[in-house]
Amino acid sequence: MKGTLSVLQLMMESAIDVLMSKFKVYAGADGSFETLSRDEFGKLVKSELPNFLQNAGDSVAIDELMRSLDKNNDGELSFIEFWQLIGHLARKHGGFNQ
Repeated sequence: MKGTLSVLQLMMESAIDVLMSKFKVYAGADGSFETLSRDEFGKLVKSELPNFLQNAGDSVAIDELMRSLDKNNDGELSFIEFWQLIGHLARKHGGFNQ
């Protein structure tokens, strides 16, 4: 059981590392690794999440999604704002109601 727990912990840590590194790769396209611009967000969604978001290639849908996540209305997504999307997709994909 202890070995299984260690494997699961490593998988969880690896998943978080992947999310952070993907965010930084796309956010860094304009030189800032701290936030995703609208274009960077669109590229990330289209390239990395097409099976999770039906309208991943629709620029209007991406704009609407970005606006809904951009809580401080600065036109960019911080990692915390982006994390809201990951939580939503995980709940939806995992069958959670809340």
